[in-house]
Amino acid sequence: MREVTTFVTHLECSGTGRKYEADTVQGLSETGKPLLVRYDLDGLTRAVEKPDLMDREPGLWRYREFLPVRKSENIVSLGEVMTPILAAPRLRAKFGGGEILIKDEGRLPTGSFKARGLALAVSMAKELGITRMAMPTNGNAGAALAAYCSRAGMESFVFCPEDTPEVNIREIALQGAETFLANGLINDCGRIVGEGETAMNWFDTSTLKEPYRIEGKKTMGLELAEQLDWQLPDIILYPTGGGTGLIGMWKAFEELEAIGWIGRKRPRMVAVQASGCAPIVKAYEQGADHAEPWRDAHTIAAGIRVPAALGDFLILNAVRESGGFAVAVDDDLIQAAQEECAREEGILLCPEGAATLAAYKRELASGRIGKSERAVLFNCATGLKYPMPAAGRFIDLNEKTDYEALAS
Repeated sequence: MREVTTFVTHLECSGTGRKYEADTVQGLSETGKPLLVRYDLDGLTRAVEKPDLMDREPGLWRYREFLPVRKSENIVSLGEVMTPILAAPRLRAKFGGGEILIKDEGRLPTGSFKARGLALAVSMAKELGITRMAMPTNGNAGAALAAYCSRAGMESFVFCPEDTPEVNIREIALQGAETFLANGLINDCGRIVGEGETAMNWFDTSTLKEPYRIEGKKTMGLELAEQLDWQLPDIILYPTGGGTGLIGMWKAFEELEAIGWIGRKRPRMVAVQASGCAPIVKAYEQGADHAEPWRDAHTIAAGIRVPAALGDFLILNAVRESGGFAVAVDDDLIQAAQEECAREEGILLCPEGAATLAAYKRELASGRIGKSERAVLFNCATGLKYPMPAAGRFIDLNEKTDYEALAS
């Protein structure tokens, strides 16, 4: 049985620091906090150097020494690529700020960055003998769970709020998951998953309730650093619901510094939420360590409509330690940013990605983002998975075409 080189030593409670055994099924710590994967970083340093990456396929598994899967046959892959970083020079000139870079995660399998986390979660589930997985979702995570579980020959059960975008619901079902709609929000769906764990013998794959989705999302930070020649940007704007990606990137930067691949410089991390669901923003502004559940959550950016995040304190720690901030934007600004980016740059952002552009534009004007700062904005999914405004004008072929009117 060929082994994948990995350096996992143990799991660690993110609240207390208590150690937990790796290579066994784990959920939350005894205090109800997320578990973090820890590595022998000295061993990792000796095992791999930056030039070694050049001979590897461009995808998240190129960072295998930084990941927990031990046996190669347990890797569940759908062809995860390195997602491109797209410059936005027209928007930069229009806004009058520093370089704007958009990391387009919509190029991944199932069309979103959720593929990163679920590729690792399902691979580790396979390694640990789990055969049935369940999760609540606002859409994209459920689609990724369904696809990777089907790829692995595992069962999946996915629970969505009833107003989840229709394309996501159909995608989840078509990819093989048992798919359910509930008259509530994602936290209500999460309660169904948690309460049904014993009766249904499924593994609860909710955000941060298992240790490995963070490791998948961590690859965004590893990839970003490599693509920018190991020089991190000044600021990262990240659409934040459960916040796994923000937490994962912060972990990646910590590990990269520990092995000497980057210096001490960190990007300012900005958690972007929608005004209709902004628990992290409220906690940040109040100086709190935890966020109170948001009541009556609503926004067109379904992926960040998360009323309560289990890892709220980890998100807030990263934001504050980095000198960043948390900001909320209105839905009308999200829509306007989506249109502006499509027309100016030809990049179709999802609503959650557009929220980062709306936040960037506003905070550049306010001065919270400096005019010389190099910014990376995360577009977390392809805009093709979301409703678009009606368009197109009718041409009657029975009439003579008025060509001059076409440009009006």
